[in-house]
Amino acid sequence: MTDTRSTKATTVRVWDLPVRVFHWGLVACFVLAYLTSDSERQRELHVNAGYIAVGLIALRLVWGFVGSRFARFSSFLYSPREAWNYLRGVTRGTAPRYLGHNPAGSYAIYAILLLACATGLSGYLMFNEIGGEEMEEVHEFFANAWLLVIIGHVAGVILSSYAHRENLARSMMTGNKTVSSESEGDSGKTPMPNPAAPLHD
Repeated sequence: MTDTRSTKATTVRVWDLPVRVFHWGLVACFVLAYLTSDSERQRELHVNAGYIAVGLIALRLVWGFVGSRFARFSSFLYSPREAWNYLRGVTRGTAPRYLGHNPAGSYAIYAILLLACATGLSGYLMFNEIGGEEMEEVHEFFANAWLLVIIGHVAGVILSSYAHRENLARSMMTGNKTVSSESEGDSGKTPMPNPAAPLHD
């Protein structure tokens, strides 16, 4: 006997406004700072972009403890094995879907936060002529390492979007994801929320 019950899709607020502002604000700051890094004429623009990025990082760190459900660090704490298994699952088409950050994505977030802090600190020291040429090399190293992590993060977003047939970049713009009764297998530190629960920004 065939089950003819229809699948009801529900929109769930996953990424609140502060998370979305932080995410796209940091993207803009990084792009601006990286593109102006070799220009003496645009040095002030480069420095200001760096200061704003550090300010965003500071706010995100605070929000990671007091923010909404999916914004909190406790919602995406995973072991290295979980991250590795998720990556393997993505390549095999068997990775479970996560409403919040998936295990691999969580490590990209941690790396971006750490590298942003290191880049900002080394940039501040270099701008104030502390550390000499060595500090300039340190600053460039952290900035380039940050870029590599971003590239990996973007690649992961594309792969996960394809694997789960959802537009993760759009979700980070709207804050919403679509779930259905078929999503009961979705997993993660943050289980599928009650569709009847109110959505907050």
